[in-house]
This record gives sequence, C-alpha cells and structure tokens, in this order.
Amino acid sequence: MNDQGSASVDVPDRLDWDKGNGLLPAIVQHCSSGEVLMLGYMNADALEATRASGYVTFWSRGRQRLWQKGETSGHVLAVRSIHADCDCDALLVLAEPHGPTCHLGTSSCFGDPVRPPLGFLGELDALIARRDVERPQASYTTALFEAGIRRMAQKVGEEGVETALAAVAQDDDALLGEAADLVYHLAVLLRSRGRSLADVAGVLARRHATAADPSG
Repeated sequence: MNDQGSASVDVPDRLDWDKGNGLLPAIVQHCSSGEVLMLGYMNADALEATRASGYVTFWSRGRQRLWQKGETSGHVLAVRSIHADCDCDALLVLAEPHGPTCHLGTSSCFGDPVRPPLGFLGELDALIARRDVERPQASYTTALFEAGIRRMAQKVGEEGVETALAAVAQDDDALLGEAADLVYHLAVLLRSRGRSLADVAGVLARRHATAADPSG
C-alpha cells in the first residue's frame, strides 16, 4: 500500500465481470474535492494490482496490458478507497492525485470546470495538513504552526472581526476577501488540534439530520 495513508476497499467478493467481457468501468474521484478525475477500465488483475500497490492501475484497452496511471509522468493516483456500485458492475475509486490527472495538464480529464464549487475547500484542508507535516521554509502556514496555537487563535479572532466589519461597512469584494482569510486561518487552527474542515462539515451534517428528523 502507498505511503500516503491506508485505503479502505468496499468491494464484494463477487463482481459482475461477465457483463463487460471481463472489464469494469472505474470512475476516479478526488478524495478531498470530489472532482471527477477520469474514467478507466479494470479487469480482475488491475483491481488486484491497485489494491496491492495502493495506486490506481487500469487495464489499457489500447496497449492490452496493465497500466498504472502515472507510470511515465509520475502523476500517480494514490488510492484512498474503492467501492462497487449496487449492481457490482462498476467501481468508484477515491484517490489523491499527485499532479495533474490529464495528459493535457488539467486536473481532470473532463476539464478544470468540473470541480464542485466547494471542492477547493477540501484541497485546501489537505494542503494545510501537508504543510503541518512537511513544514516547508518560507511558508506562511508553516510560520503559523510554529508560532503556536495562541497565535493561530488570535488570527482567527482578528479575521472574524474584520469579516464582520467588512459586512457592515465595505463592498462584497472586501467581505469575500476577509471571509476567505477567516476560513483559511480557521482551517489552520483546526489542524493544529488534529481536526479539519471536514470534521466541521460532519458536525453541521449531523445537526441538519437531527433537525430534519421529526422524531429528534
């Protein structure tokens, strides 16, 4: 398995290989942003190679051989999870891309505009997590982590006040700029406590489910 984290595999023992003459379509989706990256095809050997290596491997219909995505470019897709659909004849692979997925240099083979509107927040969260581990020099995020949680909390407070002031006294561009600063600094603060924007989204989702449940 790749060194970027363990992958979960939710694939039944019996997949319907016969329907596609031994091949299943495999949709690859960005694990953080939800962006659809590409579509490929897997046979049983490609699926096993993907599970064993931790990197997305397809059966190339043109080359008639196994093909690990990025084997030449280095732009591999590190697997985070694999799921089968309800009919067991298609696969969904959640992966972390290392570089652009498409040979044209775009993040997705379907073009850059297909990223979900809120998808970049997931990418930002993942980038901040990497900064926390790697601590590259000359990085503002690194400087925040090394300054400590009190400084990060102070910045969230400052940005919160500036966002509120922009809402009542400035134009929309200023409000959006301050709100962006607030979200970024909040993401850094959360990461310093081992939490993430995804955890906050989970809290909101649970609150929404409770509010929508008439028995709650």
